Order: sequence, then structure tokens, then C-alpha cells
Amino acid sequence: MQPYVPGQRRRPAYVPSQKLSRISRLRIWWREVDRVLLALILALMVFGAVAVAAGSPASADRLSTTAETLDPLYFFYRHLAWQAVGIATMIGVSMLERDNARRLGIVLAVVMTFFLFLVPIIGTEVNGARRWLTIGMRFQPSEFVNPGFAIFTAWILSWRVRDPNLPVVALSGIAIGIPVLLILMQPNLGGTILLIGVWFVSILLAGAPIKRLGILAGAGVAALTATYFLYDNARHRIDSFMGGGTAFDQVDLAERTLLAGGWTGSGYGLGIRKMNLPEAHTDYIFSVIGEEFGLIVCGIVVLVYLAIVTRVLMKLIDEEDLFALLAGAALAALLGGQAFINILVNLQLFPSKGMTLPLVSYGGSSTIATCLTVGLLLAITKRNPFLRRETRGLADLIGWQERRERGETVLRREIVP
Repeated sequence: MQPYVPGQRRRPAYVPSQKLSRISRLRIWWREVDRVLLALILALMVFGAVAVAAGSPASADRLSTTAETLDPLYFFYRHLAWQAVGIATMIGVSMLERDNARRLGIVLAVVMTFFLFLVPIIGTEVNGARRWLTIGMRFQPSEFVNPGFAIFTAWILSWRVRDPNLPVVALSGIAIGIPVLLILMQPNLGGTILLIGVWFVSILLAGAPIKRLGILAGAGVAALTATYFLYDNARHRIDSFMGGGTAFDQVDLAERTLLAGGWTGSGYGLGIRKMNLPEAHTDYIFSVIGEEFGLIVCGIVVLVYLAIVTRVLMKLIDEEDLFALLAGAALAALLGGQAFINILVNLQLFPSKGMTLPLVSYGGSSTIATCLTVGLLLAITKRNPFLRRETRGLADLIGWQERRERGETVLRREIVP
């Protein structure tokens, strides 16, 4: 080979004349995807199928009528079908390039916001809440708008790299305010709190000033206080949580079911209290796990969720793309936050929210929405293993000291607040 001479024209790199085959693209995806994160997610989904099989008889018995008796494993069989669709969606989305994943998230946010406008007009009301649309299939737009806006707000906040003077925090707040109001009208206070929490995590990592964050936190407390007095649904749930009630006492029943199995559980299929538990296969699946598999298994489930969030944050330690940093952290916060709220509800430490346990609970559109979220997360955290990172990404934001590799100081990246 001839030595390189600056200014001398070099031959261009070899570019294949044909597109990569599906096998080649699959091999590239397998090389770049976070296989540990993927294994944790699939393990949680497998255990979720077992848990739904345990909770299915209770829900099937409650929904059976004299005219129609549901099979005890009715929801389990349907859950397997939805999981197959969800896994296909997750793998397909995770194979997208980062730019295409960003475009998908933006389109998803815009389209689902439009559907949120349609919910009060043509939406379907279930259990006193109008959250569902029926367009070929019944789904909740609020479940799909969360990952979309996690990507959308991260994209807006990343504009600061090009122009530090842009009011990206205000712009992202205006953008996310539209779906927040629409979700609150359904009513869906839990989804509203989750979406605002994801946005707060994004602006925190984007380098918003502490003073502004304090003002936003104070405004959030004031808004929750006002919600209690102006929002009947929230007031009823908070009152029942604080003092007990007759119309919203399922949280107390869920806690007693969760603790009925002790440390090791009563055994698979041997739970008794679950038969009186509403939504045993969805909102209160964690209580079914506690009764039949025990508190030790419940602790393991919590640790798996913590491992997923921690794994994502560790991948972002050396991330040099601000958008990827913010989007990955927001999606991880969305997944972990939903799991955290659901588990607290089952422990009677949080008012009832009607929120499923991601990757575990039964669901049609909710399973697909969760798998879509995970697919976007896998697509954004993909990394070529042969590229060496010289910037420190999240490490700069959390104030880690400079590390050294092979005797050389690693370069640090500065983000203008």
C-alpha cells in the first residue's frame, strides 16, 4: 500500500452495488443491538405470560355469564397472540437506524395527538373513562403518545447543540402541553403524571438551570393540589387511598392478595384471593404474582426492571449524540416509571391509576405500545462495537471525574446549559 499524502486524491471506499440482504441486515442488527437488554426484556415477557396464565382464571370467571362461560385460560391464549405481534413489532422497530427511529417517534407523536382530539368525539367509554378509539381494533392513543413524545421532546431539546440561545425547554413544554391536557380530559391522571415525569427527566438531562427546575417542580405541586379540588376522579381516588372507601377499595384488596402468599407463595394455580380481585390479569397482575409465586419472586421482578433501566443508563454513559442521550433516558424513564407506579398501587402506596405492568400484564394495544417503546429504545441504544467513543455523554452530566484509558485522558464533551 502507498503511504497517504495529504491533499492527494484517494480512491473512494468500496461501496456494494446492491442492497444488503435480509440475512446481512439481521447479522448487523445482532452485532449492534444490546443483547443483554434484549435478554432481560424477553425474560420479563416470558414470565409475564406465566403470570397472565395464573391470573386468567380469576378474570375469566368474573366476566363469564349465564349465556357464555369463558375458558379459564382465555386471556392467556389471547395474550400469547398479542405477545407474538408485540415481539415482531419490537424486533422490526429495533432494526431501524437512529434517524429513522427519530422520524418514527415524531410521526407517532403527531398522529396520536390527532387521535387524542378524536377520543372525546367518537371514543369508546369503558368503566367511566373515555380513552379508547375503535379503528379496526380498539386501542388507547394515550399509550402510544408516550413513546412518541419521549422522542419528540428529546428532538426539540437537542436543538440546543446547534443554537444555545433557542428556548428549547419552553418549546418542548408547549409541545407536550397539548397531549397532557387531552389525556387529562379522558380522565387519565396517571397517564398525565407519567408523561410529565418523562418530560421532566428530559429537561433535567438537557441541562436546564436548577432555578427553572425548581419553579417547574413548584408549579407541578400547585397543579396537583388544584387537581384535587377541581378533578372529581382524582379526588375520589385520593380520598379512598387516604381513608378507605367503598367504591374504590380494590387497592386494599390488591394489597391483601399480594401478601397472602407469604415469601414463597401458595403455588401456581392455588391462589384463592385472586378470584375476588378485579382486573387480575392486567392492572393487578403483580398481586397475583405475590399470592402464587411469593414476595421473593416479586422482588426479583422489581430487580429486573431496575436492571433494565440501569443497563440503558450505562449504555448512555459514553453516548456522544445528545438526542440519543435524551431519548434513551426518556424511554427508560417511561418504562421504569410505569412499572414503578403499578407496583406502588399494588402495595397500596399510591392511588389506583388503571395502569398496566409493562411487559408482564395482559393487553392488546398496551402490549404493542410497550413493545414499540422497547423497540425504539433498542434502536437508539444500538452501537457499532468496533467504534471507540471518546466523549463521555451522561458521565459529564452526573459529574464523574475524568477517566484514563491506556495512559491518555479521554476527551470530555461540554453541553451548554
